[in-house]
Amino acid sequence: MKEFNYTIKDAVGIHARPAGQLVKLAKGLGSTITITKSDRTVNATQLMKLMGMGIKCGDTVTIRVEGGDEEASENAIKEFMEANL
Repeated sequence: MKEFNYTIKDAVGIHARPAGQLVKLAKGLGSTITITKSDRTVNATQLMKLMGMGIKCGDTVTIRVEGGDEEASENAIKEFMEANL
């Protein structure tokens, strides 16, 4: 299991466009990706639940990567977050 924290920098937070892109990326990876904010955790492949978390600019989320290709999946998610959120 790999885990890292990320603080959202996008002024709008996690909204429809980047949430959809994140879900698409997570579905293509060989690991299970979960995102936690406060006490709420959702699978990164569930668009409506992800958007329902209300993640805003300045919020810190914890991303957990579990599965067969954890290293590659973690790197892909980190790159996505830095480029889009």
